[in-house]
Amino acid sequence: MSNILPLRTGVGVIVINKDNKVFVGKRKDNPVDKWQMPQGGVDKGEELVDAMRRELKEETSIKNIEIIKEIDGWLDYELPKNLLGKIWKGRYRGQKQKWFIVKFLGEESEINITTKRPEFIEWKWVERSQLPNIIVDFKKNVYERLVLELKNITY
Repeated sequence: MSNILPLRTGVGVIVINKDNKVFVGKRKDNPVDKWQMPQGGVDKGEELVDAMRRELKEETSIKNIEIIKEIDGWLDYELPKNLLGKIWKGRYRGQKQKWFIVKFLGEESEINITTKRPEFIEWKWVERSQLPNIIVDFKKNVYERLVLELKNITY
């Protein structure tokens, strides 16, 4: 079954604050101590950068950003067997994502995860090196690659 299902097209965004820390949220549907950066699907006909801005606003209310970099290529992950057929209405086996690195230019008061359809129950800023240690296992390779992409990026 998993070989037949396609990958969902998505975007992800690394939000860096003035202290060079990265925004992460604790997912509502996985409230154990796992955190992730904002990410989500791309609507049909939507430009990738527009999808990134929309997802960021929908999940965090953050609008005041400056794009530092669009990461070359796509990063993908496969869902573990226990989630196959359960999320995204069972239509996808995983996700291929275009990632962006952005500077957060606003005040922390702009951040509000109590949105129309909340995905996070908590948020915090973390050191970039921590990213692979706090993500769910099946996304760990993606986050390890993102940490490498962040090596030469500073606010």
